[in-house]
Amino acid sequence: MSKIHRLAALLTLTLLWPTASGAFCGFYVAKADAMLWNKASKVVLVRDGDRTVLTMASDYEGEPREFALVVPVPVVLKREQIHVANPAIVKHLDDFTAPRLVEYYDEDPCAGPMIEEIVVTASKRDSSASLAPRARAQQLGVKIEAEYTVGEYDILILSAEESGGLATWLRENGYRIPDGAESIIGSYLKQGMRFFVAKVNLGEQARLGVSQLRPLQMAFETPKFMLPIRLGTLNAKGHQELFVFALTRRGRVEATNYRSARIPTDVELPPFVQARFADFYRDMFVRQAEQAGAVVFLEHAWSMGWCDPCAAEPLDAAELRELGAFWLAGPNEWRWPWQPRTAQPDTSDTFVTRLHVRYDAASFPEDLMLQVTGDTASFQGRYVMRHPWLGSAECSEATRYRSVLRTRQDEEGSTLARLTGWDRGEIRAQQGLTPNGDATSPTVAPDEPWWQRIWPGGR
Repeated sequence: MSKIHRLAALLTLTLLWPTASGAFCGFYVAKADAMLWNKASKVVLVRDGDRTVLTMASDYEGEPREFALVVPVPVVLKREQIHVANPAIVKHLDDFTAPRLVEYYDEDPCAGPMIEEIVVTASKRDSSASLAPRARAQQLGVKIEAEYTVGEYDILILSAEESGGLATWLRENGYRIPDGAESIIGSYLKQGMRFFVAKVNLGEQARLGVSQLRPLQMAFETPKFMLPIRLGTLNAKGHQELFVFALTRRGRVEATNYRSARIPTDVELPPFVQARFADFYRDMFVRQAEQAGAVVFLEHAWSMGWCDPCAAEPLDAAELRELGAFWLAGPNEWRWPWQPRTAQPDTSDTFVTRLHVRYDAASFPEDLMLQVTGDTASFQGRYVMRHPWLGSAECSEATRYRSVLRTRQDEEGSTLARLTGWDRGEIRAQQGLTPNGDATSPTVAPDEPWWQRIWPGGR
């Protein structure tokens, strides 16, 4: 059950390569998507006014009958407010917003201006209750407000008079509640919240032919824009990774009760990082999080209508509606996001924010409170590597270039060490540099006069 406990740590009690783009000089070679992380949860939040659509993507691996999900919700949901989505759409959104590594080649300094542009594609139920569920629930002060089967899931909406009764009912019905959960459950009950409870219906799963559990979605209205993350920290071992993909039509989403920061971006790195981009980004992010403390990091903020460079093509209107962008209906039309329509509206008024939180109970003792801002400025995590020109042509510009190149390589190595904490000596070795910063393999013509190393350009 350990995988169940860590599966959806942000919201649960119990467990829970891209296509071409010609707009960029250089080419994309790697992306840092959520697959880099263990114990990572992905949530898509669509928000406009009080209307909210929440999509919870599961990376659960195990027996479907052991999957269980319990989420605090602000209202009793009707059947038509609950949906299951295609997991490929959530992955597409992750790919589109992922921090990316782009690549340049230095031009021949003796040949005059030249730009080479290339784009390439690049992640057992333990029921001890002796009474029928509803009778036992009533005895414990728990009310089953609603009961549905949606796709491959059996869903209950629960309310309770007090936290102890609800915790007991959940335990008796096979939900493993971590120690300390009752007080947090009680705080949600005092706010008038209910609990959304889901398990896999094995018969429906077999009938539908679904092998991978699909994301669960719910649509509701509430003035409070938040994510309840406290319950997931109780049984978590170590830090959890939370990715929030927020879709709005007004602008960027940010936290209100925790400090926000942008990840380092537009920095130049040694070319060898291409083969270690996953290690680089993970170590860089962890170092930033450890230095910053309780911070919500911004990794991407951009209109859904375009990208530069693209780690994946923007999502189309159908995909955005599936995730909940209900404003993509007609001007006077409002529907639940998954109800069909025929028009293909413009997606450029949909703004996506990618937030990344590394958290535990000590560093993030409160739920994540959010707000929609009017800021539509673009931002992305972008890392650049420039391959040096290694030709043997001789001219004054080539001599100057070789001198500047050594300085640039040293700066790239220093930046990498500062961002990640990697050993500077090992970085030099990976770069092919001596401890003094000179290249161990020549990057200049073998017969270059020694004095040109002192006075670039021969002056």
